[in-house]
Amino acid sequence: MTNTEIPTLDGDGMIPAYVARPAGTPRGAIIVQQEIFGVDAGIRQKADSWAARGYLAVAPDTFWRQKPGIELSPYNDEEFKEAIGHMMAHDFDLGIRDLEAVIHWVRRQEGVPKVGLVGFCMGGRIAYMVATRTDIDASVGYYGVMIDQMLNEKHAIARPLMLHIPTADHFVDAAAQKAIHEGLDDHPRVTLWDYEGLDHGFAAEIGARRDEAGAKLADSRTEAFFAEHVG
Repeated sequence: MTNTEIPTLDGDGMIPAYVARPAGTPRGAIIVQQEIFGVDAGIRQKADSWAARGYLAVAPDTFWRQKPGIELSPYNDEEFKEAIGHMMAHDFDLGIRDLEAVIHWVRRQEGVPKVGLVGFCMGGRIAYMVATRTDIDASVGYYGVMIDQMLNEKHAIARPLMLHIPTADHFVDAAAQKAIHEGLDDHPRVTLWDYEGLDHGFAAEIGARRDEAGAKLADSRTEAFFAEHVG
């Protein structure tokens, strides 16, 4: 488990990333896309878990252009507001280019041809975006925000995408969930899973947001999905 830096596509900077390596040759690679709180202990724990399953795991710092290295708490009001501020200021289009750079680095520098991405909250939205805008092999989003506002891009989904949707998500209301289902239920490359009564953050590794049964069920589906499509 090391920290590294990955060059951007146009060479204007270096993307900080936490990298967890498996014991032997990687079976594939998983990009672990952070929430709004940074590459914190929970995200690093998720990366370590993928490495333990035989994958090269890479967790890039999404907000590195604003303020690299942030680790904020969802349970502290001031830190939560700071995290929301970083998300609001984030250039998502440029962020996808940064993720393209990470994908290229994994394939070319690390020699791992198949790459998946799993993202949470803001990262769930990004999981949808990489499915529509990059050549990633598979992506998974947990409680992704604002996906209902990006359904006009669904025609571009060329590789498998899985979305985990808690029905009591206080950031993604019933109308948004309905729009996501109506837009994606019949898409041949998209799998949607609902989690009745669960709220945003139910699969967090650390803290009171976690629902143990729901997290284990969703994670088992994600693991099987990546085993099929990534390695």
